[in-house]
Amino acid sequence: MTLYLKYRPRNLDELDLTDVAESLKKIVSSGQIPHAFLFAGPKGTGKTSAARILAKIVNCENLQGINPCDKCEQCISITKGTNLDVIEMDAASHRGIDDVRILRDAVKLSPVSAKKKIYIIDEAHMLTTEASNALLKVLEEPPEHVIFILATTNPEKLIDTIRSRTTYIPFRKASTSEVVRSLKRVVTGEKIPIGEDGLEVVAEASGGSFRDGIKILEQLVSEKRDLRKESLEEVLFKRKDFDLDRFINLLTQKNAEGLLSEIETFEAKGVSIENFLELLLKRLQEALLAKSGIKKEDIEGIEKKDLITLIDLLLEASRIIPDSPIEELPLEIAIVKWCAKKSEETGNDEGDGLRVANKGEEKEEAQKDEDFKATHDSFTDSKFMIQDPNINDDVWKKILALVKPINASVEALLRSAKPIAYDGKTLTLGVFYKFHKERLEEVHHRKILEDVITGVFQSSTRVVCTLMAPPPKKIIEEAKTDNVLTEGADPDITKIAEEIFGS
Repeated sequence: MTLYLKYRPRNLDELDLTDVAESLKKIVSSGQIPHAFLFAGPKGTGKTSAARILAKIVNCENLQGINPCDKCEQCISITKGTNLDVIEMDAASHRGIDDVRILRDAVKLSPVSAKKKIYIIDEAHMLTTEASNALLKVLEEPPEHVIFILATTNPEKLIDTIRSRTTYIPFRKASTSEVVRSLKRVVTGEKIPIGEDGLEVVAEASGGSFRDGIKILEQLVSEKRDLRKESLEEVLFKRKDFDLDRFINLLTQKNAEGLLSEIETFEAKGVSIENFLELLLKRLQEALLAKSGIKKEDIEGIEKKDLITLIDLLLEASRIIPDSPIEELPLEIAIVKWCAKKSEETGNDEGDGLRVANKGEEKEEAQKDEDFKATHDSFTDSKFMIQDPNINDDVWKKILALVKPINASVEALLRSAKPIAYDGKTLTLGVFYKFHKERLEEVHHRKILEDVITGVFQSSTRVVCTLMAPPPKKIIEEAKTDNVLTEGADPDITKIAEEIFGS
């Protein structure tokens, strides 16, 4: 048995998130337990553990106040996962309407031996729309002997009507101190020789997940690693392979060349960009708090408003990294954008390795302006230009907003595209760069977009991409006014991607 399962919380007092424990205690103490719960929050924060505890409380044969006895047949079988009346479903692999229909028929049957049948549906957001609607009918008129506990990491993907019919219990990422407290339960039980400072390093590496924290500790012990703080920092973060203070100093100087060079060495040294970015953001958070009057370590050479801008750029990079084909690319884009602000502020390109265009380049740029305006005019005058009011700028922005929580990378690509034709069945997108067009045409990405558009228009819609000329820098603002560019379009992102992958 893995340590996480061995030391899983057994009652509400042992739940690692105290705010969740308090909410459930109040509900249980009231004597009015709802027929449906929604446990929502990040992975590894105890949603399934809390669901099993609640199942034991409801069915315990010898309840001790608000905690299960953990000795009766019901408690023991629920803990072991063998209770016939506590059914755990993984919605990721049972997401279709047929699966929910089977469930809908099964809930009508009385419990085998327990007081209540408990259905724990994990990753509930993975249910299809049809399956969700079928489940909704059960939630609206549930049998008295049934309780549903829906667990999800993405509650926003559940249909509103399901959310409205459940009692919502929010789970959150654990703090370092909360993960340390959880780890101490394991360390004490297994007699693992690790100090408080070592546990803090493990907790820091857990990403706010109790489960991940215990798994990391278990792996370190099985590999017979040195459990001292310095050794753990090297194993878990490879901190000897980068100098965080040096990187921050280069950020305050907006030294693009130096920063990109540092990032380039990360891959060779095996540094995780996600881990590095998390440490960097934590350090910048401390500086932000210090500049806001809270006693934390400040960073000199950067003003508060600029620090907020930098944090926003890095947060966006951290969101995109999981979907990026090249792990370091989102960070590199954020760095280039941050350092480019130096040019905007000083009015020149000194320090960024950029050069002022000569007269010939200015002439070429002017010609690009004319070409783009001609392209724009031809689209405006053409019968292929969108006339359907269903896909005006507001609708396009809505489509982008709906795509973003599903896949931020697709939304970023769409910000460098523009609808140019819609006939009620096919939407033609003008895409500015070949790399972006190829990404949008990938089956998975195109399906995301087509599903969203179909939902908005309530009509099955196919998406076709075609290359069109990107707007030159000089007329970007004019293009926005003419509705050629979507709001938030970022030519710097697309330019960088084109330079790296080819046009």
